[in-house]
Amino acid sequence: MEEKYKLYGYRWVVLVVFMLINITIQVLWITFAPITGVAAEFYGVPDLKIGLLSMTFMIAFIPLSIPASWMIDTYGFRIAVGFGSVLMGVFGLLRGFAGENYSLVLWSTVGIAAAQPFLLNAWTTVPAKWFPKEGRATAVGLVTLASLIGTALGMVLTPMLIETLTIPNIQMIYGGVAAISAVLFVLLARETPPTPPCAPGEETRALMLDGLKHAVTIKPFWYCLAVAFIGLGIFNGITTWVESIIRPRGFSPADAGTLGALMIVGGLAGAIILPALSDKEQKRQKYMMIALVGTIPGLLGLTFFTSTALLFGSAVWMGFFLVSALPVVMQYAAEITNPTPEGTSNGLIQLAGQGAVVFVYIMDAMKTSAGSFTPSLLLAVGLLVLSAGLATQMKDPKVLDSQPEIP
Repeated sequence: MEEKYKLYGYRWVVLVVFMLINITIQVLWITFAPITGVAAEFYGVPDLKIGLLSMTFMIAFIPLSIPASWMIDTYGFRIAVGFGSVLMGVFGLLRGFAGENYSLVLWSTVGIAAAQPFLLNAWTTVPAKWFPKEGRATAVGLVTLASLIGTALGMVLTPMLIETLTIPNIQMIYGGVAAISAVLFVLLARETPPTPPCAPGEETRALMLDGLKHAVTIKPFWYCLAVAFIGLGIFNGITTWVESIIRPRGFSPADAGTLGALMIVGGLAGAIILPALSDKEQKRQKYMMIALVGTIPGLLGLTFFTSTALLFGSAVWMGFFLVSALPVVMQYAAEITNPTPEGTSNGLIQLAGQGAVVFVYIMDAMKTSAGSFTPSLLLAVGLLVLSAGLATQMKDPKVLDSQPEIP
């Protein structure tokens, strides 16, 4: 009997344009973090208001995540992600036109932030439509990699560009790139291949509301939400306050930028290697445990080391393990909640992670009188231990024997 499913090379075109818009949204998110002091002086506002430009993305995600997932699962990722990418491009340009007006910059940022759930919540949907089961965690890992590249580019490029360009001009450039990436996605993305990329029973699902009701009845899925809340909370908190974390130990803003970039470099490697190994062995729990426990030494080094080499090494180590946990957790969630749509499970995971903006605030609130973040960083270590304990209860789903051949 002739096989009715196969893989198409065009899946890589779809994945690449999807990765491009994820790169862009991350640049727009993190752009002010490495130049907080300069931006505060330029707009005439306190540092906290510059930090708010980053936190807006997490805050906006909370009410918009479920509607975005519904749109992805109801109308398909091409329409939903296309809508989000156009929103990103339009408001990205408007932030450049805002000039020195902080209020306009903030409202433009709200518009960009509103686009983010349509992009992030499709991380597992796109691979599910175009890739076989054994390749989906790897594809999600590549999208995670793209997100990290965007964060790294924002951290590295913005301090370089500020030497010769004004902040509005930099935002105009970023907005232009966002508009171009949106056009490329709308033109090149396709919802599904001509024939399914997988065997019967492994295809993507529909009916978002029914899937949502089903997902919340799965106990390990609640553990996934807790792990995402903790992991993304720690990542977002350290990324947001990286300069303040190391400043009391005598490190400069340039050191903070380097540390942030190195953490992302480690994350890039981790997002490629651990999900690929997870796919190869079809093991999820094992690699979640490796990622969570492996993060702890790096976080402790980031908390206490005063040597530049050791501090930077800790950043790479922590990034490698912490970031690699996310694509594995998302793919695990998609598998254990079957037949819940991937967009729904992915959206709930992302929602839990973005809801961890509360941890970003707690980190600032727990600062000592000398400005040290040590108490909150030690709290983060304890939360990672808790996450590892939860992962022991997250058993691997059964692996289907039938897999499509790769031509």
